[in-house]
Amino acid sequence: MLYSNIIVPIAFDHDRDTGQALEIARAIRAEGGTITAMHVVEALPKYATEYLTETQIAQAHLDIEESLKDAVDRADDVQVLVVTGHSGRTILEQAEKKHADCIVIASHRPGLQDYFLGSTAARVVRHAQCAVHVIR
Repeated sequence: MLYSNIIVPIAFDHDRDTGQALEIARAIRAEGGTITAMHVVEALPKYATEYLTETQIAQAHLDIEESLKDAVDRADDVQVLVVTGHSGRTILEQAEKKHADCIVIASHRPGLQDYFLGSTAARVVRHAQCAVHVIR
């Protein structure tokens, strides 16, 4: 099955192969379909944002967007999106908002904390309203 609107969440804080996720997304994309590489910036606590100016926050967002563009090798066929929120919830919200029909997400080997809390990939798999392709 081919998909017309694919989201590829990318986390910079884990050693995951972005190229593999994009390769899979391209392989399952229908002709004329879109791929959106997205990164979720965890919301900062209020006590931390009190010490940052709006300019600093905006610049950090732009820097992350540039890093995301670099992570996808500035590919013309991939849109980039940087959003703020809780990673699992925000991925699901963006998938619904963008009417995604597939999410390609990398997953790490589960540690003990994942059995109690659940990883982001596990949350996405459990709650997504579309197909999810998990990369180990």
